[in-house]
Amino acid sequence: MTDTAPHETLAKTLELLIHREDLDPEQWLDFPDYGLRQYFLWKNPETGASIALVEFEKGGRIPVRHTHASNQFMYCLEGDYEYTDVGLRLKPGTFYMNPKDHPHGPTLAHERSVLIEIYDGPHYYERPEFHTDETIGEFLARD
Repeated sequence: MTDTAPHETLAKTLELLIHREDLDPEQWLDFPDYGLRQYFLWKNPETGASIALVEFEKGGRIPVRHTHASNQFMYCLEGDYEYTDVGLRLKPGTFYMNPKDHPHGPTLAHERSVLIEIYDGPHYYERPEFHTDETIGEFLARD
């Protein structure tokens, strides 16, 4: 057993540990026109892979059908979030996987919803209308 504090141990490894109370309010990406915000817990700038928290306010949405340049995985922590084109609803404890290049959306949050969203590579081939150049960052597929 060691007396080393957890933050000192992590400083010596490649591991990452983030507590909810340590989330920096300035690091949230806001999409006010669509009623959502996103917080990246981890990003791989070399591959475009990422893990993020996504929060939708009631009525928040992704307005268009779209595809992704990698596999998308989501886990619902709270709320009621629907893929309206097919009626799939994510509720607490629901896991969702959308394969690369599969068209999906639009979506609607029937109530405040919090999701963990994981991509195993770049998010998009081209910037979708609900993103800006600032919010898309390094998540476009490279040629």
